[in-house]
Amino acid sequence: MDAPPPFAVHLVTGGASSPELALLLRSLAAARVVALDAEWKPRRRGPGGDAPNSPPPATAAAPPPPPAPQFPTVTLLQVACRGDGAGEGGAAAAAEVFVVDLLAVPLADLWESLRELFERPDVLKLGFRFKQDLVYLSATFAAALGRGAGFVRVEPFLDVTNVYYYLKGHDLQKRLPRETKSLATICDELLGVSLSKELQCSDWSCRPLSKGQIQYAASDAYYLLDIFDLFHQKIRIEGKCLPTNELTSDGHFAPRDIEDAICSDSYLASIVVKYSEKISLTESDTKPHSSRRKGKQKFDANAKCKEKFEGSTKWQGPPPWDLSSGGDGCPKFLCDVMIEGLAKHLRCVGIDAATPSSRKPEPRELLNQTYKERRILLTRDVKLLKYQYLASNQVYRVKSLLKHDQLAEVIDTFQLKISEDQLMSRCTKCNGRFIQKPLTLDEAIEASKGFQIIPSCLFNRNLEFWKCTDCNQLYWEGTQYHNAVQKFLSLCNISD
Repeated sequence: MDAPPPFAVHLVTGGASSPELALLLRSLAAARVVALDAEWKPRRRGPGGDAPNSPPPATAAAPPPPPAPQFPTVTLLQVACRGDGAGEGGAAAAAEVFVVDLLAVPLADLWESLRELFERPDVLKLGFRFKQDLVYLSATFAAALGRGAGFVRVEPFLDVTNVYYYLKGHDLQKRLPRETKSLATICDELLGVSLSKELQCSDWSCRPLSKGQIQYAASDAYYLLDIFDLFHQKIRIEGKCLPTNELTSDGHFAPRDIEDAICSDSYLASIVVKYSEKISLTESDTKPHSSRRKGKQKFDANAKCKEKFEGSTKWQGPPPWDLSSGGDGCPKFLCDVMIEGLAKHLRCVGIDAATPSSRKPEPRELLNQTYKERRILLTRDVKLLKYQYLASNQVYRVKSLLKHDQLAEVIDTFQLKISEDQLMSRCTKCNGRFIQKPLTLDEAIEASKGFQIIPSCLFNRNLEFWKCTDCNQLYWEGTQYHNAVQKFLSLCNISD
């Protein structure tokens, strides 16, 4: 069982008279930094897919017109607020975390405060690729309250993707790398937090919400504040504080307004001036684009492929590492991009689990890597099964949807033997092994320079640090480590 998150969550489900909504509105009014995220029901194409608000089917005599494309309805808004109260050295004030059920809260009671928040120059808004969230959120409010109730801009805004690249040493004045990182990857690399994405595609329109859904949704907003804290701390340490009379490149705000509004923290003011941006929605952003024909063709192709190969998904050994086949007896897997979470779980129990070298590999690339490294390709893509003739006994389709279940399925299918000393013996980031001798705190700080930030809260603890021999990522045996060990002891049925 996963450890509870390090924060309390306020679930907002009532109208203007509810104490939860009143607390949310007070927190928004007092906030200086606000992290935002949204959830909606995922769309599924083809027969059985969703078509919200679609008309009833027409009679045979009058074929129905193609439905107008619509944006998904946002059903959940996550907000993490931080107000005044930063202490010496930039110590962060406490955060209030809210999960707002937009199916239960009257949108009219929330709209004005939300629009004001989006446009207030004295509040820095944080998000992760938030423009799409804003488009869907604006359409949701406009559909309920009228066209004028949409949102047109968020300013000042800071995307944590840019923060991530800054903390990794990338010059934000130059073009950012084309490779995109998921929020889970960013949290793992910067905070050492494993952000489960098992519930990402759950039906967010169903009520009641489960405890796991609420915690998952709240985490996506809360950890944006933690990532910003690292950025804020780095700005202070490096002394990269601009005078607040310097204009932004496109003149979003009058700098004197910012200085007056955020005068209690000149470093925060300088971050707003130098690094913030603006999200603006144009008219084209508010109009959904139809791709029905393309989606239908894609569904038909997938359906035919699934029908053709559904009967050949059972594993038939022996695996390439089998001693009788000339292998070394050490299980090795290659997890495609659809099940990268399973790769991390396999690494946590000490199993060699590689991922593709490119983000969108061709089937031939996957098969070549599988064959050369004597691995088994694990995939959820049924289309890859047709290549089994090129890599005999080296392609297996994982049937389970959740990471825990996928791990149990792979262990059972391939009869893997997991011992306690294997747990947490591989780097979850790159699949490398750890050095045999642990590092002291001083050695870890030296090893992390220019590469990884060690949270200051660890300095006064008697901890051992471990470094990956391949990517040099640092790990330490803190609370999350011990919680993870207990979780995998249970998953693998190991008696501790």
